[in-house]
Amino acid sequence: MDRRHGMRLAAAVLGVLGVLTLAACQDAGNDPTADPAGDPTTASSPAASTTRPAASATPTTPVADPQHAVPPPGPRTGPLVPADLLVLSQDTIPDGVVQRIRHTKGVTGVAQISMANPSVEDRLLKVVAVDPATYRNFTEVRSADNQQVWDRVAGGEVAVDWSLRKTLAPDAKGYLKLGADADAPRIHVGAWAPQIAGTVDAVVNQKWGKALGMKTGNALLVTTTNYAPDRVVGPIQQIVGKAASVQRLDAVAKFGLDPQAVQMPVLYGALAQAVGNYTFSVAGGRVTPSAAWVSSHITTETVPILGAVTCNKAIFPQLKGALAEVVSRGLTDKIHPGEYAGCYYPRFIAGTHSLSNHAFGLALDLNVPGNQRGTVGQMDRSVVAIFEKWGFTWGGRWHYTDPMHFEMNRIVHPG
Repeated sequence: MDRRHGMRLAAAVLGVLGVLTLAACQDAGNDPTADPAGDPTTASSPAASTTRPAASATPTTPVADPQHAVPPPGPRTGPLVPADLLVLSQDTIPDGVVQRIRHTKGVTGVAQISMANPSVEDRLLKVVAVDPATYRNFTEVRSADNQQVWDRVAGGEVAVDWSLRKTLAPDAKGYLKLGADADAPRIHVGAWAPQIAGTVDAVVNQKWGKALGMKTGNALLVTTTNYAPDRVVGPIQQIVGKAASVQRLDAVAKFGLDPQAVQMPVLYGALAQAVGNYTFSVAGGRVTPSAAWVSSHITTETVPILGAVTCNKAIFPQLKGALAEVVSRGLTDKIHPGEYAGCYYPRFIAGTHSLSNHAFGLALDLNVPGNQRGTVGQMDRSVVAIFEKWGFTWGGRWHYTDPMHFEMNRIVHPG
């Protein structure tokens, strides 16, 4: 047994000692943030239905969302495999390209999935839409072998990585809004379960992927088994060209983003319209967007109250509209220009590798001293209502409040 395979086997064995939590409605009496040292928690799904599409196996839990359900995956088959590389594109990766990658020297497996980055409380989540029967083999054993997790995903619920259980807050009925858009869909959290470390935050089935507007098949999980992943990156990058990013996931999952890879968030909804094709590189923890993107999307304009600000071009019509209404309603003194903390600054959220909407120039921070994170804040609620009318989300309504923060959640054209 080679050293690399032995380390993977040891990690899988240790993973058996961990557990995961299956989430439920609040009225079922289960806590989705339960102590991870406890036993796995089973629960009823919301408005559970016994209706299920044609299936190859009997599910272990009722279907939560028949409209978005797919056949249950049945018992796990095949070996657990590592996700050594991620190939990510803004568009569907053609079948011919997938086949060429499958036949690349050193590649022993390829799984095609969909991947997107909805914004949830100013955090870009890494969400994948998958076939639960095949994707589960890329997760650690405590997730892969828990049948209820994958029955719940097949039944129209979302499985969220355990590491986010204290960061993300489903509503009182256990639903999580996936996206910054005002009308973004809410999906019931069926399980908190470990996913591919550093690469996947949440998992839905392929039917939900289409409903969310995710680009079908725009990502590949590549396994190289006993072949060093970095020896495969070059050949695959030549096959996909500049249209896709090829990222190593072995050491990256432990130490952070691959500094040699071009990164690209895949957005949908209003953010996608405003952001377009955004690529960036990482060096020393800094985010550096491509010069071409900055040139085409970022500009400085003068707005009421604040004066000259630098933001995404798409935000200015509604930002000017909101601030003009603040002035017209006699609320100018409720916004303090000297306490404005910026709109466009490419960065990760502190302590994470998740982009903020500030990285796209689609968020701004106002009246900073009196509106710190985790507080109710002093932001005038009439000002908040005006910004919400003009297509902005206010961070003061989030689970972990950020009352200085306003971000675009829909595009509004002044009438």
